[in-house]
Amino acid sequence: MMSHVTEFDTIAAISTPIGEGAISIVRLSGEQALTLANRVTTGVDLTQVASHTIHYGHVIDPQTKQVLDEVMISVMKAPKTFTREDVVEINTHGGLLATNRVLQVLIGQGARLAEPGEFTKRAFLNGRIDLTQAESVMDLIRAKTDRAMDQALQQLDGSLNHLIQNLRQEILEVLAQVEVNIDYPEYDTEELTTKMLSEKAQQVQQRITQLLKTAQEGQILNQGLKTAIVGKPNVGKSSLLNVLAKQERAIVTDVAGTTRDVIEQFANVNGIPLQLVDTAGIHETDDKVEKIGVDRSRQELQRADLVLLVLDGSRPLDEEDQVLLQKTATQKRIIIINKQDLAQAFKPQDVSANADSVIQISAVAQAGIDQIEQQIQQMFFAGIQRQQDGAVLTNARQVGLLQQAQQSLKDVLTGIKQGMPIDLVQIDMTNCWDQLGEITGESAPDELITQLFSQFCVGK
Repeated sequence: MMSHVTEFDTIAAISTPIGEGAISIVRLSGEQALTLANRVTTGVDLTQVASHTIHYGHVIDPQTKQVLDEVMISVMKAPKTFTREDVVEINTHGGLLATNRVLQVLIGQGARLAEPGEFTKRAFLNGRIDLTQAESVMDLIRAKTDRAMDQALQQLDGSLNHLIQNLRQEILEVLAQVEVNIDYPEYDTEELTTKMLSEKAQQVQQRITQLLKTAQEGQILNQGLKTAIVGKPNVGKSSLLNVLAKQERAIVTDVAGTTRDVIEQFANVNGIPLQLVDTAGIHETDDKVEKIGVDRSRQELQRADLVLLVLDGSRPLDEEDQVLLQKTATQKRIIIINKQDLAQAFKPQDVSANADSVIQISAVAQAGIDQIEQQIQQMFFAGIQRQQDGAVLTNARQVGLLQQAQQSLKDVLTGIKQGMPIDLVQIDMTNCWDQLGEITGESAPDELITQLFSQFCVGK
């Protein structure tokens, strides 16, 4: 990990969403942050004020002396800042023109427009946070439910980092002992060395297995469950979407086939983010426009993590219903019999022998919706045991590296079992140590760092 880097230039960006609002914030970070901000402000000498204080002033154009905005300026001096560099945040009046004017005069004085995620990247490069914490910053920004936000905050505190650091330290200690035993064989036997390596590999393997079990929860809360609402036309799919999303997004009419395209909507179901996709009714049609919608619906069905198959309880099951029941049989699904407010034409056992997978509702009366929410909770989170230290895997990069580390440990144990030379077994153990280091960024290649931070928004 690099220590505080002094040669970085000073970067600037708008850190609040672009648009009208009460305030906007222009953020500066770098060695020249105070000097550059001082050149474009009046009313206070920013180079003389105490750290972590806020001051009233005006931003001016240094060339024309024209006042551009009335502002509040926060001064935070290194190293007790997010980037571990001097940071200045200029609170302007909200609005595109005023905020951009402030940013432009700072760039005119020598600041550079920050790249996406560059403030967080500097926090990482300067040793303020590790990669798992940087990713949790991104998760926090994108969090759509309280549960997802709580998870991101827990990771921001470094719980995953601490666990990985402890595992790497244990591996390092055993590798060091192996080196001693190789260099001074008179003090130990190869049998004891392999026994020590084997025991440590199994211990680390067990803890990685426990951590991998958290990946489902972490990735669902981070990315959301892609949920396809399917059914033949006019069974109440759009009504269900509106009830789950708690707002009118889809058009609801009595005309069959009103939805001719895929409609996407976010929903918060007991803290679980759902990416709801209301599909065009899947059925055979000669209408060219309608056929495009049906084809897209079939694609969405294949990509879905969860299928909500909606049937109309007031009409007898027909061939189209049976086709959908068959097509979704291998997927995680909940069968929903809608229109319970009307006389029923069939029973739940007519569509599935598994009573838990069938829920009777009335989307119009909003009855039975809580059962859907409970079933989703049971299907995806039942049996998931949290790490005692709160560490949770939140993305595919972390999962992939841990799976590689697991494979390296398997290679260690296989090598020992097959009687391979100890120095070759040691290579696999070292690979595990490196792969764990990539999770926190301690052994991560530069191109990975660049790619990861490019996913952030500008100004963060």
